[in-house]
Amino acid sequence: MATKVQSQSEAFVSANAVPKEDVGGGISRQILGYGPDLMIVRVWFEEGAVGEVHAHPHSQSTLVESGKFEVFVDGEKKVLGAGDSFYIAPHLDHGAVCLEPGVLIDTFSPAREDFLGEG
Repeated sequence: MATKVQSQSEAFVSANAVPKEDVGGGISRQILGYGPDLMIVRVWFEEGAVGEVHAHPHSQSTLVESGKFEVFVDGEKKVLGAGDSFYIAPHLDHGAVCLEPGVLIDTFSPAREDFLGEG
């Protein structure tokens, strides 16, 4: 379970001050800026790591910062690399397989309270 990393009133977040959380399976994440309606999370993947297919009530938009990923959204698969992005509407099945070590920048609306240990 994640530890709350900042109060919702903080406007600025130094990535160096926010610990990375090992979530297992070759994946770690860093919860950056967030408030009740929006959250940004940096997620590191080792080659072969799998973000299992799942769904949640949040809207999600993700930027591939680095690496290469096979991304699955609502029955469709596509290989994406640095600079590419994808959008996931609420409740759609989605997941990813890391083909080359990399980083995803996830944004969620509303914030993922489950990542903060509040949901």
